[in-house]
Amino acid sequence: MPINLEEIMRKVELLLHYQSPAHDFEHVQRVYRNAEIISKKEEGADLDIVLAAALLHDLVVYPKGSRRTNHSADESADLAKKILSEYKYYPVEKIEKVVYAIRTHSYSKQLIPSTLEGKILQDADRLDAIGAIGIARTFSVGGSENRSLYDPKDPFCESDRGLDDTRWTLEIIDIKKFMHTKTAKEIAKQRTDFIESFLNQLRNEILYRE
Repeated sequence: MPINLEEIMRKVELLLHYQSPAHDFEHVQRVYRNAEIISKKEEGADLDIVLAAALLHDLVVYPKGSRRTNHSADESADLAKKILSEYKYYPVEKIEKVVYAIRTHSYSKQLIPSTLEGKILQDADRLDAIGAIGIARTFSVGGSENRSLYDPKDPFCESDRGLDDTRWTLEIIDIKKFMHTKTAKEIAKQRTDFIESFLNQLRNEILYRE
């Protein structure tokens, strides 16, 4: 039976009280639920590790345009280790596995975790970056960083200019191909289909097509 993580969950909620909407406690809860769903369908995952990592994965989040953005996962992992060490009921031997999963979960670092728990955390977090919620979070981040909605000369990045999501909000990466587990791949396909439908409608509105 998995360890009761409610006390840790309450602590995380307090820590993230003033975090931006795209990385707030609601994001953590969605990632937690995604991780739980994936873990229960994939054999061999340790729920104590997966769920603790999901709760603690975004304790530190720097803006995408910040020079420190690539340090977010490492600093979150360090803080997660400190927090878990405060709870005597959490197994010491599992703390480093939680820390590893958090340290390797970030999309921007382009790492592939060697553990199943790390792969599940990556999948769970990336699922929250696609679908309807992914679109909502994308525009939330773009607005908070005062980015233009899209490149007026190339709204859908169809030239060879390369994606630049630090300048334009509508620079959506095809994340589904980076999923690890079968469960996440199935969910990602449905969410990606929704994004494609959204982009088709947006294309019609931007380019004034019937």
